Amino acid sequence: MKINLIILGLTTLLCLPASPCVSLAGAPEPSAAERGRIALTGKGHLKPGWKDEVYKKAGSLWETPAPDPDKDPQAYAAAFNRRYGLNDAPFPNDGLPMGLRRGVNEEGAQAGITVDCLMCHGGSIGGQTIVGLGNTQLDETRLFDELTRADGRRMPHTTFVINSARGTVNAGMFSAVLLALRNPDLSTRSFPLFLGVSLPELDVPAWWLLKRKRTMYYDGRTPAASARANMQFLLGEKSLADLKSLEPTFKDIQAYLLSIEPPKYPFPIDRDKSERGNLVFEANCMKCHGTYGESPEYPNKIIPLKEIGTDPTRALGLSDKLVAHYNTTWLAEGHFAAPKPTGYQAPPLDGVWATAPYLHNGSVPTVYNLLKSSTRPPRFKRPPSTSFDHYDQSHLGWTFETVKSPQSLKPEEKSSFYDTARFGLANTGHTFGDQLSEEDRMDLIEYLKTL
Repeated sequence: MKINLIILGLTTLLCLPASPCVSLAGAPEPSAAERGRIALTGKGHLKPGWKDEVYKKAGSLWETPAPDPDKDPQAYAAAFNRRYGLNDAPFPNDGLPMGLRRGVNEEGAQAGITVDCLMCHGGSIGGQTIVGLGNTQLDETRLFDELTRADGRRMPHTTFVINSARGTVNAGMFSAVLLALRNPDLSTRSFPLFLGVSLPELDVPAWWLLKRKRTMYYDGRTPAASARANMQFLLGEKSLADLKSLEPTFKDIQAYLLSIEPPKYPFPIDRDKSERGNLVFEANCMKCHGTYGESPEYPNKIIPLKEIGTDPTRALGLSDKLVAHYNTTWLAEGHFAAPKPTGYQAPPLDGVWATAPYLHNGSVPTVYNLLKSSTRPPRFKRPPSTSFDHYDQSHLGWTFETVKSPQSLKPEEKSSFYDTARFGLANTGHTFGDQLSEEDRMDLIEYLKTL
């Protein structure tokens, strides 16, 4: 199978910044931000991984008959999006959902289908598609498998889990595979380096948080000022010369990401409760998550693993060998990654109402569950869509159904099953809300709706 499907195709959904966190003085320069928006949403940057016809042919693989893509293209598009957890593109996209787009062939012309970062970083909530919101419905495994089968091929076996539940992604392992196939000068290798990386699937962070951060990724080990760090996901296809020529484009994309604002909470807010909740926040949360309002401040704190208590797999799974190898390359010049892990970065909470599920691995369905650890479900089914029909306004997050075993679910529901006993998916830690009274907890949740 082509490398641009096995390695590149599986990673190009992350081909632009996967979870960069950039902090620059002042607001982004408008023309750069606009150029970045066009670069991100206006065209593909990679070769096609599949033929054009796979979009229509994929429906022939479904268990139940799909709408006819020619006779009823709208019904087919809706069914396609539901099956794979994709969303309508809020920009011209040749009739494809956000995250899929026409690839660019050797001659520079559009041909075939590829993927881009908006597959993961283009979500929806309440029927609104939002660039920069993590996609909590995406089923990467099913999508790549069925597009490849529709193209007359088979998906290769992978040595790591791509996703076990809808909405999780394994960007870290994709990056590790790509780096293992490059020498320090970024020339390609015929045999991969053994880097000893073992990373789990994760939740997708919101891009609008980037403007407040100084370090990127959940472990906060990489300086956020580097546009190059985000370009590692292009290593399946691009040479060092290609990367250097694309660097100005990635700087523009950074500027666009810095311009994205979080959506406002769309439901009524009890102002008396939220004012009381603000006091609870200041007493219990502000030192790690920062302040909000007219003069917001963010401490960019990395919380030690022993203190935060959340699943340590992501922090510890990034091997010393990989970090050392990364730091020898052009990608890290001037912005080296910290050699040793310490913990997880406490994120800003702007738009937190829209970013459920919570923790770095998406193991906690609601803010209430986050603030009262005894209520966290060990095994649960995520909702079938991001419609507000499935939104829990009281507890701030997605409704869920506790499930004892995936065997009790219908075949079409099994990809929505989340098991916190799986590698890297534990729902432990962040127990700081356990000591709150129930009244303080609910007041705090009301305040978080205002952010």
